Amino acid sequence: MVVANVLVGLVAALHGYILVLEMFLWERRPGHDLHGFDAEMARATSVLAANQGLYNGFLAAGLLWGLLADDPTGHQVQIFFLCCVIVAGLYGAATANRRILLVQALPGALALAAVVAAG
Repeated sequence: MVVANVLVGLVAALHGYILVLEMFLWERRPGHDLHGFDAEMARATSVLAANQGLYNGFLAAGLLWGLLADDPTGHQVQIFFLCCVIVAGLYGAATANRRILLVQALPGALALAAVVAAG
């Protein structure tokens, strides 16, 4: 159970970081470096990035809810939001950048396996 909670917490933290990166740092160096955008491209895509960041924040919030809620609700919420993380990671890897598979989908899958095993 402890390992599962730590992994869920790490996935939540990752998505919280992505929220900050995409919503607030997109037009600064961290945002530029993430996708290799120049300043003009970052400016042109900043509204889209902020929208993505907001969705990542919802994933983080859902995972935190799952950690804080009593079981069985907390367990079920963790499973639901980890599945959302995995689907988003698979879609992102297929449509945007394969690196998303390792950065988002794999941590989500590892956390999901731990949550299910902790049952």
